Amino acid sequence: MIYFKLIIKNIGFIIGFILLLKVSWGGEHSNSFQTQKQLKENTQNEIVVTKNIRVKNYFQYIDSIVNFFNVTENLNLTEHVLVRYNNWIITTLAEMDYYKMIAKDSFIYNQKEQIVLKKGSKILIPDSLKIKELLQNFNHTYLDVNIPEYKLRIYENSTLLFEFPVRVGRNEKKYLKMGNRITDLKTKTGIGKIVNHVKNPDYYNPVNGHQYFVTKRDDGKITKLPQIPWIETEINGIKNGQFIHPTTNQNTLNKPYSNGCIGTKESDAWYIYYYAPIHTKIIIRYDLKKINERGDTITFKNIYNYK
Repeated sequence: MIYFKLIIKNIGFIIGFILLLKVSWGGEHSNSFQTQKQLKENTQNEIVVTKNIRVKNYFQYIDSIVNFFNVTENLNLTEHVLVRYNNWIITTLAEMDYYKMIAKDSFIYNQKEQIVLKKGSKILIPDSLKIKELLQNFNHTYLDVNIPEYKLRIYENSTLLFEFPVRVGRNEKKYLKMGNRITDLKTKTGIGKIVNHVKNPDYYNPVNGHQYFVTKRDDGKITKLPQIPWIETEINGIKNGQFIHPTTNQNTLNKPYSNGCIGTKESDAWYIYYYAPIHTKIIIRYDLKKINERGDTITFKNIYNYK
């Protein structure tokens, strides 16, 4: 069940909120919400989380907040707007990266059991003007991938927001059972958009079609696969099954290693997801030269032997 407090003056609104957001999650049941004794006067809408929310329940929890405020307040709120307004949530999710946790001497076998929203956390609800501003920001945001540089950048207009290392497709052709054909594994170039988010992806080996549930990390340890969204692209009007998604082996970054997808760190995948809602523009290019900040020309290896 979803547990949180709404701090707002309208008690009638609170009652409707309590009735609407009774959502059961396996093994977590309660007969009633704590209500009026939890309410405090405040000049701004906010949710106070009253029970720890784990990754496995995170999206359902956030979606229920979004749906409630859209119904009762006639807002145009989205998951991406809500979380961008509460940027600390992205930071919290990113810090659950397996390799970040290992660096802190914390081994995590099952990321889905990690607590992302702690009891007592506050989630602010943006007003209609702030929602409009954030939606406009999304409209001016785009992803830029340069294959031989192994870089994915996020821009808002001409301002660089983030730069992340990636891995790209290999320079070879191979039979993939998932597509039942010999496939060119090079990452496709072109201009397109984000067309889908897979929030709880299933993992399959594209070569043999077998589903798998655990992964061997770079340090040789075995963990369950994490729940981090995969981002589906459409390039030049074609969906090639070319996703942007996290890799559980970050030693493969900065290499042509994948079956065509663009792989990222687990932590970086959360930032990309929350800055790239559906319809976000994406450019995938193959530029072998770059001028750096000092004005020097850098030449990258021609990994696909293009002429």
